[in-house]
Amino acid sequence: MTYKLEKYFTSGWDFTEENYEMKNKFQMMNIGILLSSVGVLYGVVLNYMLADDMLALSEFALFLLNVILVILLHKDKKFLLPVAHIETAFMSGLILYLIYTSDPMELKHVWLFTYPIVILYFKNEKHALYWILFLISMVLISPYQPFIESKYSIMQVMTLLLVLSISTIIVYFYHLKMQEARRVIFSQSRMLSSKVAELVAKDKILTVQSKQAVMGEMISMIAHQWRQPLSSVTLNISKYHVKKMLGQEMSEDEVDKILDTISDTVVYLSDTINDFQTYFHSNKKSAYIDIRELIMKTINFTLPRTKGSAIKIEFDMYREFFIDTYSNELIQVLLNILNNAIDELIENKVKNPKIQIFLTENRSDVTIEIHDNAGGIKLENINAIFEPYFSTKGKNGTGLGLYMSQMIMQKQFNTSIEVVSEHNETVFTVVVPKELS
Repeated sequence: MTYKLEKYFTSGWDFTEENYEMKNKFQMMNIGILLSSVGVLYGVVLNYMLADDMLALSEFALFLLNVILVILLHKDKKFLLPVAHIETAFMSGLILYLIYTSDPMELKHVWLFTYPIVILYFKNEKHALYWILFLISMVLISPYQPFIESKYSIMQVMTLLLVLSISTIIVYFYHLKMQEARRVIFSQSRMLSSKVAELVAKDKILTVQSKQAVMGEMISMIAHQWRQPLSSVTLNISKYHVKKMLGQEMSEDEVDKILDTISDTVVYLSDTINDFQTYFHSNKKSAYIDIRELIMKTINFTLPRTKGSAIKIEFDMYREFFIDTYSNELIQVLLNILNNAIDELIENKVKNPKIQIFLTENRSDVTIEIHDNAGGIKLENINAIFEPYFSTKGKNGTGLGLYMSQMIMQKQFNTSIEVVSEHNETVFTVVVPKELS
């Protein structure tokens, strides 16, 4: 109902924010025509009851004119200006007719005070001033003109014009303030749209940079993961060639053992690539998965970085339970947290470095806690670690890992990562819903 009423007042046209002025004129034009139609219909009924058929017929003709004007406004936007001229002339003529022919006691002059509202919204300010001055002049001479006997005294006319002038000034300043407010709102709206577009663009850049950073880390992990197996392959091939060059005979069992070792290593390398390929596959489909397997896969990704160091990653796989989740996104979050913990443990040269992962099942979600003893996070940094580009690693850090992890948890899982740091220990808490809504 409200929508249909709004469409009527805009003559069925759609307007953008840039065409607000035209939309406003259409609305005021339709409101003006509606009000004048109510007025003339009231006059038709009143004059019919008073047996003044000629005047009733004249006012009914004015009502039909209003119907035609409404049809023109619905037909084409270009009729707005001609209709504004016709309606202004009609309103002016009606007001003058009421002043010139009616008795003050009939109170028909009250329509005079709607005039400033109609004119200021129908016309621009310059033309509206001309029309108001014209009306004031015509009302002012009404007691003196010899053609129609006016029943208004000069004092009554002066009182009417004084009230008209005051109402015109009030309406003008209200109209002016509304225009200023509209310009400010429109300017702020454009500024806000620009800021939103800028933030969206920055978010896309951050997402790309985060993916690149994660890609770099993953390539580094693949390199670590492959280095030892490739060395084993090289060593076995070298062993075979050295014995062949020295003319030493190798038994069939020794050759089979070398080939089996190389074959197993190649299978391992292939499995490693499959794991990473699955991680990077952005199918965005949720799947039921044992949360323990997902955590173990994440831990396996970090093993090349922990080999050669004393870092221990402890995770108690006490029982299985499944959740419906985005596996790759959750792995990325956990991997970022684990990599940060490993970086801190290595950089701070912690004795007995350790990362512990605890899993707690609740009614509607799963809580994953990641503890490390890397010395904790400084108080002044703990509130900033999830901000983009904030990093304590200097040139070696992008400052995007934890930021993107937080964004993933908020946007994909409707939760957030919490962090607590005290007694040289840091605890990251990740809450994952069992079912994605």
